[in-house]
Amino acid sequence: MSYATLMVHLEPGRPNTALLSIAGDLAARLHASVVGIAVCQPMRLIYNDGYVPGELIEQDRREIDIEIKAAEAEFHAALDARIGKTEWRSAVTQKSLPAFLAKQARCADLVITGVDRNTSLFDTSHHVDIGDFVMQAGRPCLIVPDGTDRLALGHIVVGWKDTGETRRAICDALPLLQVAGRVTVAEIAAEQDLAAALADIQDVVGWLGRHGVNATPLVVPATGDDAGRLDAIVREQGGDLLVAGAYGHSRLREWALGGVTRDLLLKPGICSLVSH
Repeated sequence: MSYATLMVHLEPGRPNTALLSIAGDLAARLHASVVGIAVCQPMRLIYNDGYVPGELIEQDRREIDIEIKAAEAEFHAALDARIGKTEWRSAVTQKSLPAFLAKQARCADLVITGVDRNTSLFDTSHHVDIGDFVMQAGRPCLIVPDGTDRLALGHIVVGWKDTGETRRAICDALPLLQVAGRVTVAEIAAEQDLAAALADIQDVVGWLGRHGVNATPLVVPATGDDAGRLDAIVREQGGDLLVAGAYGHSRLREWALGGVTRDLLLKPGICSLVSH
């Protein structure tokens, strides 16, 4: 298994330098092609009489076109010289941005997306709700927190929970696990379940070994705050990347890894690879 095609999602109207640096480094390491994509919704104005001034619509469309062209130029400038094959896609659509992006993900093995922690939840014209997207993508998603410009693979931590989502995530992450310096499979369990949890993840470690990944099992007792506990594990272990299963209720804009909140997956400096 390998990643032959990466898709990198750029947000028009803001710099994407750090995200493109990670996409370029990963594509070069894996000898993968890269598809760049940007998508926006046009301005939505509602007046009591139902009339929207045409000049406002035209101005909005011109601004969107300028921002998308700038994102395209940034993509090509960053990647064309170092990646064997690149492709650009963009759209302005009235449809749901997460749904549109998820459909486009059919051409890729991995989607790389950046998240601005200061993004307003009320501005959805440019910003793709990552929770909604992950729920629909059908592809692993590498989530890069704002300001992170490097994906180190010295130590990958798998946040294990015995669910279908986590089993899929660890399978999806194999190309990265196989090139990592170290891999730890960590599970948080109740005190009375620690021995059983260790036996379970020994199965996972054995499976990884048959795929050329030398992993270490780690089981720690639950404290009532699984999100905080896993965050502490990643940082104590010097983890560079968290691999996790994602599940939740996209219509409520909620998603989690067995209690690991959205805030954990967007911690500065820690990238996450998640699958649903």
